[in-house]
Amino acid sequence: MPSRTILSGLAAAALFLTACGEDKVATYRVPKEKEPELPMAAAADAGTPGDQAAGAPMADTSVPTASGADLAWEAPASWKAKPASAMRKASYSVAADAGESDLSVTAFPGDVGGELANVNRWRGQVGLSLLRADDLDSAVSRVESNGLKITIVELFPPGDPGAKSILGAIVPFGGSTWFFKLMGPEASVKASKPAFIGFLHTVKAP
Repeated sequence: MPSRTILSGLAAAALFLTACGEDKVATYRVPKEKEPELPMAAAADAGTPGDQAAGAPMADTSVPTASGADLAWEAPASWKAKPASAMRKASYSVAADAGESDLSVTAFPGDVGGELANVNRWRGQVGLSLLRADDLDSAVSRVESNGLKITIVELFPPGDPGAKSILGAIVPFGGSTWFFKLMGPEASVKASKPAFIGFLHTVKAP
């Protein structure tokens, strides 16, 4: 009997070992998951509208200027014309006792994000907080001249007479939006305000 028990035990052990031998532990190398490629944010154009939204694929960073008939104007004799560029329809150097300011004229297709967005873009350039839609009308002035609707923006940061300031005008025309921006030291821009307002009243359709 004992030998039969021993034989039974050995047989059971052999079957157990055989069964274990059939189970092989398989190991797999799982490749490391690649981080998803984030779309490249479009480069913002310095001081001009037409910025592409962050997160949009950057196919072309150029900003199209308005085509078609251009507006016409008469600049004050004291303003010194500078060479235009691919982004500017015209440029002027505006001298004053407090320093020189820069007058730029640009134009872009469509409404370039709307009036509020463009006013806030200029506010950001001189360090002012952004406006809400409800505050826009009280922060600008509107005039009509030569059949054109002109929105005038005055941006003077408080507490710093030497800070950059802006006198600007937004003029819709022919399916595009024109921007006239005088930027420079506060005292210089304020001294040039009468000439700037007079200049705006010379702007007209061709």
